[in-house]
Amino acid sequence: MPPRLFFFPLLVPALAALVLFLLLGWKMDAVYVALTALVSSVLTLVAVRELLQRRLARLARQILQRPEGTPSPLPTEDERERFDEVTLFQRSLESLHQRMSARNAGLHQEARTLTAVLDGMAEGIWVTDAEGTVVRHNDALCAMLRTGEIVGKRPLALLRHDSLNEAVLRACREGASTRLELTLEGVLPLTLAIRVTPLGGDLPGSAAVFHDVTELRHLEKVRKDFVANVSHELRTPITAIRGYAETLQGGALGDPQVAARMVDIIHRQSERLSELVEDLLELSRLESREVKLRVQDVSLALVSSRAAEVVRHKAQGKRIALELNVPPDLVARGDERGLEQVLLNLLDNAVKYTPEGGRVTVSGGREDGRCVVHVHDSGVGIESRHLARIFERFYRVDKGRSRDMGGTGLGLSIVKHLLSAMGGEIRVESQPNEGSTFTIFLPATVPSEAAAG
Repeated sequence: MPPRLFFFPLLVPALAALVLFLLLGWKMDAVYVALTALVSSVLTLVAVRELLQRRLARLARQILQRPEGTPSPLPTEDERERFDEVTLFQRSLESLHQRMSARNAGLHQEARTLTAVLDGMAEGIWVTDAEGTVVRHNDALCAMLRTGEIVGKRPLALLRHDSLNEAVLRACREGASTRLELTLEGVLPLTLAIRVTPLGGDLPGSAAVFHDVTELRHLEKVRKDFVANVSHELRTPITAIRGYAETLQGGALGDPQVAARMVDIIHRQSERLSELVEDLLELSRLESREVKLRVQDVSLALVSSRAAEVVRHKAQGKRIALELNVPPDLVARGDERGLEQVLLNLLDNAVKYTPEGGRVTVSGGREDGRCVVHVHDSGVGIESRHLARIFERFYRVDKGRSRDMGGTGLGLSIVKHLLSAMGGEIRVESQPNEGSTFTIFLPATVPSEAAAG
């Protein structure tokens, strides 16, 4: 407080008393009265100032110590009567405090809502400042980048790709948006589609949205490979049929021996084409789950015998011994027609890739509460690098040999899908020149109460 504002209220009463007494002619009394008034004013001002200081100090402590959003205690009637100005000042502070508390609560709720929305997204998101340093991100991004320390880092420190760093800098400095796709190498490679944009309005910095498109790109590759394989598989028989048909049209029909041989080739290629189309349709129905399997108790000895009879003639032609060692009481849960097709495909492959004079054995039993059937052959075997992929569509260990033997490349894929639909699985063990063993596992039948008794 300026000194003149402090001394003026003290001197006014004393000067007024002095002038009054001088006018009345009481000179000495005027001096005493003026001094008395001055001392009284000083004492009064000191007392009032001390009281106001204590009141303001208590008010400050109440405001500082009160939790945000808590209403203030009401002043007493005595306090309201004695200090109206202080009470008004207190009420003003309380009103300001309440408004600020409400605004802070709203901002806090908005921040919590925004955080919940960002963390609930499947896409990864980060926000950078004007220099390109990450200042905020969501949980999905941590999972994608396989790290928890993102805030405070530059893009180049998180992802070793110059293109992303350049895109962030362009968004921050030039306000340009960029789309790019990156592949992160590792044990599990990750493909990310990223869109980098500047922040809206007058906010400095940029934002980036990360989409995990790994599975999508894998499916696209599978689709392209499938189309390419189907085209190739269809082209071979179609080319043969067309070529021999044109030869017949060109005059070969006049030679009965040549014509008969060509017609036989056309017939075999058309059968191969028909088998390929049928296998494709069967696999498509299995993958789309359009096939309605009738799951029931199935005698594995019976379906093994039926499948063996189909390939027995082919086995005898190559002098291959075909043995069945499946217990008659081995009963599994599955679709009878589907299981017969599974065993037929496995036995057909076994006979096809077993040289003359070899042996194919079918045996069965129970392991860990499940029914097990082993199909073992003494054929050429499979190298270990191929074992993980032999159940893929059109995958062949020896493409040339498989086509010469008439395979479509879909048999084992159909086997896997059929067993999966019945709650079973298939495994393979093989060594080059030592043969292969395909093992199928199926749920065992549950014995009835009557049988158990």
